[in-house]
Amino acid sequence: MLLLSYGLEIRWLLYRNSVVVVQGNSILVMCETYAKDGTPHPTNKRYSCDRIMERVMDEENPEFAIEQEYTLLDYDGHPFGWPKSGYPGQQGPYYCAVGATNVFGRQISEAHYKACLYAGLCVSGSNAEVMPAQWEYQVGPCPGTAMGDELWISRYILHRVAEDFGVIVTLDPKPMPGDWNGAGGHCNFSTSRMKAENGMKVMEEAIQRLEKRHKEHIILYDPSGGVDNSRRLTGLHETAHIDQFFWGVAHRGASIRIPRGVAQAGRGYLEDRRPSSNGDPYLVCEALVRTAVLDDWTDFDWTNMPSKP
Repeated sequence: MLLLSYGLEIRWLLYRNSVVVVQGNSILVMCETYAKDGTPHPTNKRYSCDRIMERVMDEENPEFAIEQEYTLLDYDGHPFGWPKSGYPGQQGPYYCAVGATNVFGRQISEAHYKACLYAGLCVSGSNAEVMPAQWEYQVGPCPGTAMGDELWISRYILHRVAEDFGVIVTLDPKPMPGDWNGAGGHCNFSTSRMKAENGMKVMEEAIQRLEKRHKEHIILYDPSGGVDNSRRLTGLHETAHIDQFFWGVAHRGASIRIPRGVAQAGRGYLEDRRPSSNGDPYLVCEALVRTAVLDDWTDFDWTNMPSKP
């Protein structure tokens, strides 16, 4: 839906209200923000992302799917379900687990998933993660800018659902120091050419460009210009070190992972495992298209970014 206000074209995105019980029908509304002079607000990363997608949508049809990891906390900031006087057992039995001693917060995860479905979002899965009290849900595949729209709304719904359970959600990429997995926002990315015959060659060429622009991507993949992600991208816990770049087939420790089925088919999609759990999906998706498809950063505005390459 488009609303004209003071001569400006402002996009309003409407979703079914899945988190508030009210009398009659209601909706959730998300819209772009603009300064009083009519220019996009510095926090409005959607504006630039949308214009980049418009340049490539007809020919390349870029699609994205983001794996959003998060951690549940008690009011004291301690992970939900963890012993107050210590720590749970070491990682291993918690990933995609069952059982009250292995899983903390399934009711919240499932309530959130159902609320997203009711709102009309393209959620495609959820699972318990490696660290106890850490969860993941997947949004996508979504075309272009819609990826950022749907992930932001899903995050709002997540916080709202957790509120009803008296639990805090953190998107911090490394909420617990030490031998515990961090939280990412892995972005799966594909274009028409990647999915066509000889798509693997297209992906390999895109990966070469991604390596050359590694620094730019790291700056944009968390709101602190890479500072947050540096606590997570250590080369341990299924990550590549933040200062290194490499790719591999079915390699969980790579910067870019090609799923085994994709490598066998010779076409499909790639997974960028560098984005942080608290990253802005508009920036992540724009960066991928700028580098992997357009190979063009000439008009990118670094003014309001936390740092510059």
